[in-house]
This record gives sequence, structure tokens and C-alpha cells, in this order.
Amino acid sequence: MKKVLNVTRLMKYGLLAASALLSGCTQSDWRTASREPAGIAPNPLDFKQAVIEFYAADAFGWRGWFAVHTWVAIKPHNADEYTVYEVLGWRVNRGQPALYEYKTVTPDRYWYGARPEKVLSIRGERASLLIPKIQSVVESYPWANEYTLFPGPNSNTFPAWVGKQIPELELSLPFRAIGSGYAD
Repeated sequence: MKKVLNVTRLMKYGLLAASALLSGCTQSDWRTASREPAGIAPNPLDFKQAVIEFYAADAFGWRGWFAVHTWVAIKPHNADEYTVYEVLGWRVNRGQPALYEYKTVTPDRYWYGARPEKVLSIRGERASLLIPKIQSVVESYPWANEYTLFPGPNSNTFPAWVGKQIPELELSLPFRAIGSGYAD
């Protein structure tokens, strides 16, 4: 009888822990999750210097407990907007390239409810010198049409690969950037 009570208690604690874990996720619905700017990127209309920024934010849903999503934004000198590069797995499922490029004045948007943090920020003349290298490297990304959650290539493989091709960036991704070692 004592074993049955211990198993029942263990199951209760297990369900409670699972419930707490799942309820602590960033959002329950990606369609309504925040994509607002975090306000940590220089406004390109006010800040005229060149900018390179790498961002990381908790992955959506329960995966955010274990992993982050990373992306890179560049703004050449005097540009009025950033070019953002990121890898998105859902694009592959729709027959599109995983590597996505778009223009925006807000490269620091929340990643479906998760506030981003800067992983790397380079401004001024050094950024001006490195931006053409980043643009060139992006064009030769070998897994632009592929996405595999684990072990990669995924959203973290791309910025890690850019950093490997351009060591002078001195990029160091967070430990939770699962897939960043895929290109090793």
C-alpha cells in the first residue's frame, strides 16, 4: 500500500512540474504573441553610423526553456533601415528558403513573446568595414534551403556560421544556441 501511495504522490508531483513548465512558456498562441520592438536597437532615422547587431531570444513555447533563436541585423552608414537575416524552419515546410532577409526599422522585435537580448553590437567605422563581408558570406550560406531542429542546420547554425567565416566579428553565441555547433 505504501508503494502505491509513493507512486501516486510521484505522479502528482510530475504532473505539477510538467504543468508549471508548460505554463511558464512565452506564449500559448504564436498568432497573439508580442512582436513589438524591444527598444534596444538604435533608431536608424536618428543614428546614422553603421550598425551590426546579433540578437538572441527564447525560442517559442516550451522550447524556450532550453533554447534560443538567433538572428543578425545590419545597417550601413546613413541607411534608413536595417537588413535582418534569420533562418526560419516553417519557411522550408512551405517550399521557401529557410534563410530569410527583410528590411525593417525595428530589428529588435520580440521573438513571439520573448524579449531579445543583444549578443553582439558593433557600430561605426568597424561596422562599416564588416558589413560587406557579412553580405558576401550570407550569399554563400550552404544550408539556405534546409532546416532541422536538432542537430541543425537551424536558426542558430546560421549566425554561428557567419561568425566562423568572419572571425574578426568575435561572435560568441549563448550556450542555449542549440545547433550553433553544426557547422564545426
